[in-house]
Amino acid sequence: MSEQFTSHPLSRYGWDEGFADAFTPYAAEGLVPGRIVRVDRGRCDLVVADETADGGVRTVHGDVSLVTTGDPLRIMCTGDWAAVDLTTGQVRALLPRRTAFVRSTSSQRSEGQVLAANVDLALIAVPLSADLDLGRVERFLALAWESGAEPVVVLTKADLVTDPAVLGHLLADTETAAPGAQVFAVSAATGDGVDVLTAVLAGSTSVLLGPSGAGKSTLANALVGTDVQDVQAIRDRDGKGRHTTTTRNLLPLPGGGVLIDTPGLRGVGLWDAEGGVSRTFSEIEALAADCRFHDCGHDSEPGCAVTAAIEDGTLSARRLDNYRKLLRENQRIAARTDARLRAELRREWKQRHAEGMRMVELKRGRSR
Repeated sequence: MSEQFTSHPLSRYGWDEGFADAFTPYAAEGLVPGRIVRVDRGRCDLVVADETADGGVRTVHGDVSLVTTGDPLRIMCTGDWAAVDLTTGQVRALLPRRTAFVRSTSSQRSEGQVLAANVDLALIAVPLSADLDLGRVERFLALAWESGAEPVVVLTKADLVTDPAVLGHLLADTETAAPGAQVFAVSAATGDGVDVLTAVLAGSTSVLLGPSGAGKSTLANALVGTDVQDVQAIRDRDGKGRHTTTTRNLLPLPGGGVLIDTPGLRGVGLWDAEGGVSRTFSEIEALAADCRFHDCGHDSEPGCAVTAAIEDGTLSARRLDNYRKLLRENQRIAARTDARLRAELRREWKQRHAEGMRMVELKRGRSR
């Protein structure tokens, strides 16, 4: 990055040459760039350069009525870069996203929900206060790879595992389930591993994801270096956490870069994540290339390299089962989405057809 951008007040928030190029048409209109740090009830907070302070920034409230859309994948989100009119307080446009972490909603409408935009690293928080759920880790990984961000698995509350050998096994199991991703064991309570993770995040935009009770808010406080997020205790009756964080917040890190903290996720449905599933289970797809039949189902077919790997212990049956499960789920979502899109296209065609017929009738009336 050139000195022009490293000295820009928003550089620590991720501003660079690429975003500046995309912003050029808006600069000519007298607008200024801002990054959305929080969205709440149809409004947003943005950080912009503070012209009254040398190299400083300030937070402004934005009116988003001009960029409000019915498309859930185009709706503004924490991490978006925007073109802002400081005179009116209006957000006039959103810059094209580089990455977007998307999950399917829990509704029956087959819609995607963007959790964070323009993210470099997706931190998947996995609490060691409960049994390690590798299937859930793989689900998050598939979405992270699909988003365009690089996943990082963070085993939180590592201080609760007092036996180093056990912790080592947990790390090894997670690394096997997360090929190509970095895996760290961290304790925000004791500080162990926090410095290493801080170094990894420096200069990047990261999003912190995981279920309630994973210790995300505590970890966010440790990374930021101050208590920016409230922390609540785990419920005694079921060991689950409360929703401490209720909105997605973009927090500056002391060493540069920013962290987006998110509310706990109860459900993490796939959304158009076939590529992410393939990346998460890359060893299975590599083995499948050596099967005798190109359409091998990896069941009882002769010459199946995948089942051979299970038999010799180099691949776990659990991995194959979850690979199949996530592929099936993704196919169902894709089919439901295609059906919804076809229905929307039919409605649009009918509306245009009705409008066309109305114009024809009007012309006929004029000609009489």
